[in-house]
Amino acid sequence: MNSKTPNDSLTIVTDLVLPSETNPIGNMFGGELLARMDRAASISARRHSRRIVVTVSVNHVAFNKMIPLGSVVTVEAKVSRAFKTSMEIYMDVWIEDRESGLRTRANEAIYTFVAVDEMGTPVAVPRLTPETKLEKERFEAALRRRQLSLLLAGKIKPDEASELRALFN
Repeated sequence: MNSKTPNDSLTIVTDLVLPSETNPIGNMFGGELLARMDRAASISARRHSRRIVVTVSVNHVAFNKMIPLGSVVTVEAKVSRAFKTSMEIYMDVWIEDRESGLRTRANEAIYTFVAVDEMGTPVAVPRLTPETKLEKERFEAALRRRQLSLLLAGKIKPDEASELRALFN
């Protein structure tokens, strides 16, 4: 199976925050942002695998800045690491200043998807070859995040989490 780069899966979704998507103080509902991120991540995973994909987990979400009504919001999603059948998708969320057009990173998230066939059986995905410094950092960190997740779920034993152990040695 061929290797792909994170840019092969790059997905950019830009939209406006509407009144029905805000809370009583005029900021975007977190759930609305989660749904947008899920759609962007799904497209990214599909572009990488060229298969049907399903969300397995929302590994991390950081709501660092409020997103006010009327904001232009951009979700940028890329595969940060591919495993046998799963893919970690890293997303950056940007808001655009109305007057200057400058973008500010507002939030980030990491989702995991699995590629499946028409019967829902997991299928192999292409390897990922990171290119930039940031892509390489996210690629390396993805293995630690995966091992931590498997360890917490009881799917591996502590002595099997070699990348995590290396952090403390």
